Amino acid sequence: MPVYELAALGAAICWAVTGILSQPAAQALGPFGFNRLRQGMVAAMLAGIVLATGRWHGIHGEDLARLALSGVIGIFLGDTLLYVALIRLGPRRAGALFALNAPIAAVMGWLFLGESLSPLAVLGVALSTMGVAMAVLGRAGRSGVHRFEAIEGPVWIASVYGLLAATGQALGSLIARPVMAQGFDPYAASLIRVAVAVACLTILMALPIRVLKPLSRLSPRIVALSALSGLIAMVIGMTLLMFALQGGKVGIVSTLSALSPVLILPVLWLVTGARPSATSWAGAVIAVAGMALIFLR
Repeated sequence: MPVYELAALGAAICWAVTGILSQPAAQALGPFGFNRLRQGMVAAMLAGIVLATGRWHGIHGEDLARLALSGVIGIFLGDTLLYVALIRLGPRRAGALFALNAPIAAVMGWLFLGESLSPLAVLGVALSTMGVAMAVLGRAGRSGVHRFEAIEGPVWIASVYGLLAATGQALGSLIARPVMAQGFDPYAASLIRVAVAVACLTILMALPIRVLKPLSRLSPRIVALSALSGLIAMVIGMTLLMFALQGGKVGIVSTLSALSPVLILPVLWLVTGARPSATSWAGAVIAVAGMALIFLR
């Protein structure tokens, strides 16, 4: 199997786990407070890796500017809006909306990078996207009464946040793609993107606007959940995604990394003790079939 596609799939597995880990801390701190705390700890972890391994070499101004812009759009805006949707819709539904970054990225890659996809790959992308939609938008099943399935506020407003998050993620990947295709170190790239996002969040939260402030004080549990979520999602998952972008096409890489809502089903089953609906599992099978077509392109 192609190593770049496997890296994108590994990122999806990481994000499936962290969708469950992040919700309690995000609800406690709010989207801005949680994102700054998590990304700040992630930046510290990545800085330690980059400095210890001597990866901070050969960085050009143009590459730095591209990755910084990718961090502003993909992490500062995209991740913050994702946590707004996560708080309002729960991990399964928020993941469904965020998975739309796959077709969005495919269209952007075709429009702006001139990327072409074979008919088999196009079919695989379509099947994976349809399967993700079925898996996460279908009936909740026996887990519907769990707090992870609770909805806060109007669904359409939260859905807009989720769609904007998906667009931010897709555009961030598109901007980073030319830099990563040149073999840029994935750890250094992740550090640049995350550090820029933390700086933007810090500046924004310094404004005297109440809605931007953390909702509660830090506790050992919140800090531990945030650190674990950041380690799995950003240090491991995002670095895998950056590596995948070195040699994979934006649409395919984004589709595979968007399979996390499908992979979250067995995690939810384990956590809630309730089996997801048959529609969700059928969607998962279709998504896996689409993934197989992408591997065989």
